Amino acid sequence: MWLCSTCRTPFERVWVVGERDGILQRLIGMYKFQRAKAGYRALSELLLAVLPQLPAETIIIPVPTVPGHVRERGYDHMMLIAKYVARVRGLKLERLLYRKTNTKQRHADAKQRANQAKQAFAVRGKINPDASYLLIDDVITTGATIKYASKALRDAGAKHVWVAAIARQRLK
Repeated sequence: MWLCSTCRTPFERVWVVGERDGILQRLIGMYKFQRAKAGYRALSELLLAVLPQLPAETIIIPVPTVPGHVRERGYDHMMLIAKYVARVRGLKLERLLYRKTNTKQRHADAKQRANQAKQAFAVRGKINPDASYLLIDDVITTGATIKYASKALRDAGAKHVWVAAIARQRLK
């Protein structure tokens, strides 16, 4: 990953399809911003191609989408991908994370993203300490979202938190 050897994260493993560039950037953009709902299948298949075989007790968790974005799109883009991955792999999907805030990170700088994400996530429901949790997100930019979403899971009792994302994009 892009972390230095001394960085501490609340997640143990990360799988990313690729850089948000070229065709991957266009596909994500169409899916998220042009209401190309059917794009979830292609994005899910790309994610499945980089994921190893996961333990049967792995629980899939989508990063919760800001409610305003769900209303704009007409669908929860991360829930569609998470459901597909869970169904294909025969794993359980749970909506354990929810957003406490409705802040949007698009166009925010790294410091703003970290401050927003630090307060954004909470867990509802019961964490199984024996399960592994796979948090699924679309794009990792600064890592703030996955860091604080993972931290919320860890703070609630999860011992093993992993992350899978469609793309990595450096903040410009």
